[in-house]
Amino acid sequence: MSFQERLYRLRRERGLSQEELGNILGVSRQAVQKWESGVSRPDLDNLTALAQQFSVSLDYLILGQEPPEPAPGVPPEAPAAPGVRTVYVADLRYLHYEYKSKVTLFGLPLVHINVGRYGLHWARGIVAVGNVATGVAALGGLSAGLLSVGGVGVGAVALAGLGAGLIALGGMAAGALCAVGGAAFSFGLAVGGCAIGGAWAVGGAASASQIAAGGAASAPIAIGQAVDGAVVFPADTWGPGTAEAIREAILSHFPRTPELLVRLFSQFH
Repeated sequence: MSFQERLYRLRRERGLSQEELGNILGVSRQAVQKWESGVSRPDLDNLTALAQQFSVSLDYLILGQEPPEPAPGVPPEAPAAPGVRTVYVADLRYLHYEYKSKVTLFGLPLVHINVGRYGLHWARGIVAVGNVATGVAALGGLSAGLLSVGGVGVGAVALAGLGAGLIALGGMAAGALCAVGGAAFSFGLAVGGCAIGGAWAVGGAASASQIAAGGAASAPIAIGQAVDGAVVFPADTWGPGTAEAIREAILSHFPRTPELLVRLFSQFH
């Protein structure tokens, strides 16, 4: 049976005239008549529309090939209603993506991406991105690297909700040299809402072994609203000469203080 014969039979079985079928497809009656007479053939869009209209496959419509019989014990798939398209949706619980570059360095892939909706998908590479990531540069929920970014991060430089490193920035940050966060702890400079610094601290509540500045400051040199220390600069005494007085006090008591920090504390008021 030829294509035009199949089209003619399918149209007649559905009780449609050439004009009615043309109206459904958005073409003229003459176009349908030419298809059924073999003068011309519909383009791919019209072939697809015809297959959907008559609930048959493109293979059957064009070539006359029937769909394969289902395997024993497997129920046949119900045909889609005219104009209805079957859509398959992935189960979001099992979404997972992994990429590993072929280029390696020190035995590690240059780039390793391993992320998924659930589970500890571990990425290990020079640049690592994953639910858990370790690398020179690491980005992940849990991350460790020279540069670490994530929910929990450990690295030389850590930017994370909970960060620890030489330099740490995060909601809660602990840094050997510098920590900046809502709660910051550092052996060097701590800056945060609650800041505890080994040497220097700036924050709402600041405590340090040398200089502290903040709403409440406690240190040998203390600058702020409420202060406790050997040399104090309470807010109600600040005036035109305060910056120079703070600078002189810092250089007198702690002459090795970096110039950048001397400027920072001198201008705090």
